[in-house]
Amino acid sequence: MRYFLHLAYNGTPYHGWQIQPGVLTVQQELDRCLTQVLRQPVYSLGSGRTDSGVHASHQVAHFDAQVPEGLTY
Repeated sequence: MRYFLHLAYNGTPYHGWQIQPGVLTVQQELDRCLTQVLRQPVYSLGSGRTDSGVHASHQVAHFDAQVPEGLTY
C-alpha cells in the first residue's frame, strides 16, 4: 500500500533532503525511523529536494509498505 506524509522539520542538522554518502539527511532519517516502526525496509520519495540546513513547513513524501499485523494506525 502507498502512504503519503506531510512533514515539517528544522533542517539545521541535516545536509538536505536526499540521501548522500557520509552525511545525515532528512530522507535517511525518515527511512530509518519508518523502517524501525514498520519492521521492514522502507524507502521514501520526497516531492522535492532541499539544500543543507533548509527548514520545511510542508514537505510531502510517500513510501510503499505493508503494515505489520497488530500495528494500528
